[in-house]
Amino acid sequence: MILVTPLSAVEATIRRYRPSHLVTLLSPEHMIATPEGVDEARHLKLGLNDVSFVEDSEAPPAEHHIDQLLAFGRGWDASAPMLVHCWAGVSRSMAAAYTLLCDRLGPGSERDIALAIRLRAPHAWPNALMVRYADNILERRGRMVDAINDIGRGAIVIEGECVEFPLSLDEL
Repeated sequence: MILVTPLSAVEATIRRYRPSHLVTLLSPEHMIATPEGVDEARHLKLGLNDVSFVEDSEAPPAEHHIDQLLAFGRGWDASAPMLVHCWAGVSRSMAAAYTLLCDRLGPGSERDIALAIRLRAPHAWPNALMVRYADNILERRGRMVDAINDIGRGAIVIEGECVEFPLSLDEL
């Protein structure tokens, strides 16, 4: 499964679920060291700000971030969970989880995954720029973008909670 949490829940989530892989999506100036319980070689650190327009930041999401995320996800055998987090567990981490799930579950799954995200995480508001890059790289012809637009903005929260996403459409 893929777990999504805010930064504040990372250590407790590692203790509870013992993930084999960790994805950190934080602003470059707030990047964390690899937490205890995670192999440093299995910790992907993506330094990017949570913005939806490139011109709004000196460190916006970029295609190379999505390329790194996809390569990292494809190297994960899923024998143990993957933990994905950002500052609040609402935008960057939800976009990353959506990207990983769309890649793993294949073309045609975009809308079902987006609906599962909304059902499991009412607070989710996946980063639009990251989703746009992922849609392009995965050649989804706008289906990822459309599906996320269709679920709309999530409930406004300070931070999300730990959310579990199974790796099967039947279980999502």
